[in-house]
Amino acid sequence: MADFILFGLIAGLMIAAIAGPLGSFVIWQRLAYFGDTLAHSALLGVALSLWLAIDTQLAIIITCLALAALLVFLQRQPQLATDSLLGILSHGSLALGLVAVSLMDDVRLDLNAYLFGDLLAVGPKDLWVIGTVSAAIAVALIKFWQALLNMTVHAELAAVEGFRVERLRLMLMLMIALLVAVAMKVVGVLLITALLIIPAAAARHFSRSPEQMALGAVALGCLSVLGGISMSLTIDTPAGASIVVAAIGLFLVSLMAKKKASL
Repeated sequence: MADFILFGLIAGLMIAAIAGPLGSFVIWQRLAYFGDTLAHSALLGVALSLWLAIDTQLAIIITCLALAALLVFLQRQPQLATDSLLGILSHGSLALGLVAVSLMDDVRLDLNAYLFGDLLAVGPKDLWVIGTVSAAIAVALIKFWQALLNMTVHAELAAVEGFRVERLRLMLMLMIALLVAVAMKVVGVLLITALLIIPAAAARHFSRSPEQMALGAVALGCLSVLGGISMSLTIDTPAGASIVVAAIGLFLVSLMAKKKASL
């Protein structure tokens, strides 16, 4: 197996393994639009990296984390609903990024690579970054899993029981932001939310507990990566889009299996 295929496969499997449980929380807390907002802000991070001459991956991570923290802060303000805030931040950050890039006359940027990802262009450095971030998120999820579940089921009751709900919410947002930032290289700005949501939504059809749903989402996400890379190599399609297509196929299969079982 060629190195570029192996690197892409490992990167995709690591991201799928973390996207499973995080995607479950995204579905439980109805944060799908939040993933899109973070993905759009990634282009602003690309523009900042060019303006400040710093590492692109680092700039994207900083931008996504800053936007997540800003959203948590703004949610405390009663003037605007969360969906309105997400719309403003999503389109505002995307527009700022595009305008900033257009002002750089001496820069030629391949936006397609950022919009749709380039899994087979993942190198050793990208693999190290993805592995480090994935391991950090995995440790945090294992340690705070029950607390995050309590917050998700009933935030007010969790606060009464002594859980620091605001800190837990901020931590969850930051973990999603980190995943979006590093996964953009693999599936791109326009597709990262799909990788978060679709495997978790498919796993929901046959899960009886939160843990089963999270593990099922990991398994389906990894199958989507394997299927998408196979499709990309066989019929020469974009790897990121192929992974999402494979995930949709698995979702449809799970939906039909659920309907058949209910008959």
